[in-house]
Amino acid sequence: MCHHNRFLLLNVAKSDIISLVFQVDETLCPFKLSQEQLQLVKARMRAGLEAGLKTKGSSAIKMLPSYVYRTPDGTEHGKYLALDLGGTNFRAMMVNFKRQNARLYHKIYTIPLEIMQGTGEELFDHIAQCVSDFLDYMGMKNAHLPAGFTFSFPCEQTAIDTVSVDIKVLWGWRTGTNVCYMEEVDAELSKMCINTEWGGLGDDGSLDDIITPYDMEVNQNSINPGRQRFEKLTSGMYLGEIVRQVLLDLTRGGLLFRGHVTETLKTPGIFETKYLSQIERWEKLCVRSILQQLGLKGTCDDSIIVKEVCGAVSRRAAQLCGAGMAAVVDKIRENRGLDHLNITVGVDGALYKLHPHFSRVLKDTTEVLAPQCNVTFLPSEEGSGKGAALISAVARQMHADSLSGTLLDIMQQFRRELAKGLGRDTNPTAALKMLPTFVRSIPDGSEKGDFIALDLGGSNFRILRVKVSHEKKQTVQMESQIYDTPEDIIHGSGTRLFDHVAECLGDFMEKQNIKDKKLPVGFTFSFPCQQTKLDEGFLITWTKRFKAGGVEGMDVVKLLNKAIKKRGDYDADIMAVVNDTVGTMMTCGFDDQRCEVGIIIGTGTNACYMEELRNIDLVEGDEGRMCVNTEWGAFGDDGRLEDIRTEFDREIDRGSINPGKQLFEKMVSGMYMGELVRLILVKMAREGLVFEGRITPELLTKGKFETKHISAIEKSKEGLSKAREILTRLGVEPSTDDFSLVSQVCTVVSFRSANLIAAALAGILMRLKENKGVARLRTTVGIDGSLYKMHPQYARRLHKAVRRLVPDTDVRFLLSESGSGKGAAMVTAVAYRLTYSSRIFWSYLQSVHAFFSIYHRNVF
Repeated sequence: MCHHNRFLLLNVAKSDIISLVFQVDETLCPFKLSQEQLQLVKARMRAGLEAGLKTKGSSAIKMLPSYVYRTPDGTEHGKYLALDLGGTNFRAMMVNFKRQNARLYHKIYTIPLEIMQGTGEELFDHIAQCVSDFLDYMGMKNAHLPAGFTFSFPCEQTAIDTVSVDIKVLWGWRTGTNVCYMEEVDAELSKMCINTEWGGLGDDGSLDDIITPYDMEVNQNSINPGRQRFEKLTSGMYLGEIVRQVLLDLTRGGLLFRGHVTETLKTPGIFETKYLSQIERWEKLCVRSILQQLGLKGTCDDSIIVKEVCGAVSRRAAQLCGAGMAAVVDKIRENRGLDHLNITVGVDGALYKLHPHFSRVLKDTTEVLAPQCNVTFLPSEEGSGKGAALISAVARQMHADSLSGTLLDIMQQFRRELAKGLGRDTNPTAALKMLPTFVRSIPDGSEKGDFIALDLGGSNFRILRVKVSHEKKQTVQMESQIYDTPEDIIHGSGTRLFDHVAECLGDFMEKQNIKDKKLPVGFTFSFPCQQTKLDEGFLITWTKRFKAGGVEGMDVVKLLNKAIKKRGDYDADIMAVVNDTVGTMMTCGFDDQRCEVGIIIGTGTNACYMEELRNIDLVEGDEGRMCVNTEWGAFGDDGRLEDIRTEFDREIDRGSINPGKQLFEKMVSGMYMGELVRLILVKMAREGLVFEGRITPELLTKGKFETKHISAIEKSKEGLSKAREILTRLGVEPSTDDFSLVSQVCTVVSFRSANLIAAALAGILMRLKENKGVARLRTTVGIDGSLYKMHPQYARRLHKAVRRLVPDTDVRFLLSESGSGKGAAMVTAVAYRLTYSSRIFWSYLQSVHAFFSIYHRNVF
């Protein structure tokens, strides 16, 4: 009987527990958001961001301009005052930036409640007194310091140092949530930091479907009902109060504390958000201690339920913030036109830092809702005060250099250099040599014949046979062969180099069975040459890795003819020597007769374009046009780019075979970008920012990180696995964070390259537009080069930047499929056509002259 009754009692107890669990779960169910609900929140946040950018001040998310155009780049220096107002305390800081380090001194001042809720004059009088005290404390009361003011309330700004404050929100003091990000600003051709004020999401009712009765109660009892609805679901100011409302409801329902509702539990604000962090660490004694402080005598089961409530409320907050963050990073990714985005998000705030699970849930939710974004959350060690000082330093630097580092300014500098290089008197001191090529026309479709093209300019030497014929339409047939150019030859004597070229040409002609023919030859020679006619070129200086002795100052056509004559087993008619950029322009010009610009973006970089002959002082004549080889790799050799060159650029230059030369090329081309990334990673490792501070011999080896590795790492799908493979070969054991940081370094270096190339190209396009005197330019740019072809994002970034820099130009970018070798053949074909036409014309004139001579004799 006793055992039977005991069995019945156990069954009743079990039934009560199941009922209790069910009722608690039912109460907490609205806090458990599904994947679909989070996707909807993300979509609404994204719509709110877009609406805020389009409608000034009338949308729920305000999207306030901050007039902060740049993030710190490490060059900031000097002493700055940072003021931080946003909570119950006011903090004054002295920040000293020196050699990419910052030393901070600070003092915290309490803001009494009567001042927070008094008049604006009383508040700012109090702040002024605190600043005075701090400067006195630092012994710097007479110093005139630049100051940054962190003011954590919605402001409408018209400049970085001018704000208009929404007083109603100012008095709604809060320990809240907000996000800012760098938005594309087309009008300024730059980015600007936008303060989203995302706490206002839902003020228009867009979150009503996920708002619980407890949220409504919290909102109704707040000092700004109906406003900051998203913030009231997610921020530290309100989470404790939401938990208190849930606990109160459960207790009234008899599910907690034996149904005993205390006066303490009925007191608004008594359950602080910090209790959530402590309870969710699940220290039982700590939980009981907190409940006792609140006058609640809880059982072990009560402690479990309280923990469940805290977990549901905090998890929902983290998930909602994750949905909002997913909307922001997806917008940034789409702004940049990327398939995959690697990005770092700086985070500050007690809830993020102190809660045991908030940061993980935030990151997991962001990754699930924005799968194409790899987001690294980086906690701010010094808070927003140091950020204010950094922004102040950046703003001061921008004012001091008059924005000389912007792309628009670089474009204008490049335009001035183009003009300087074209002038007879100014050319000797110009960085851009603007070399006449004596190519006066692009293909017009009437060319025909059998041609040989030689292409020398990199680690390989290529020979082509190009047959241009007219059957039904103009067609081109090509056969080619690649020959090595060993290091000992390109660093040896000029004689050996041209003997090697002649030997390869002889081998090719033998394989083609044309040794008995004297075919027209075009010679692509991808180095700066001074030309006085199409079939001669005097080498000005070697670039890239070439250093063959006895060639600089010599005519390369004569050197090649000499090497061919020395062999004596074949003959060649070298009709044209052209730069690889000219070859690229001519190759693309064969397919599109609007093509009047050629660019190489590969191991090296250069550009050419069709200039009006009247503007080229170095050549006689005013009629028509001529292709000019800019040799833009030397842009900046006169110091014009010093303000944007970094310590890594300078180290690259010092270690090169031509220090002080080709400085633009060393910032943008494939020969140097990999080494730039390696130098940055070495510095980061030395400062303990990557690889746990470990520096391997491989990482210290020049050339170990190649530009092709940048392309591999920036691929959206394979990037992570490629990064692991590449970094493992460097002897390091990378973490997930290391992959992200390395990817970001690669992106920064390749982005800068594309932007700088875009600025220079924009300068050329503006000149073409000016020359033609048209309101809108339509043109084609022919492009070749391994960096442009192989990097997964480079072409899109370049195109986008060019179109933003010259919006009144319709540019078609045409990839050279056959390289610059075919272009050399096209130059030769055009030269052959013009020569043949000239012969016919003179023959015609002679015939006319002969006719009139006979007519004159017969008549008179």
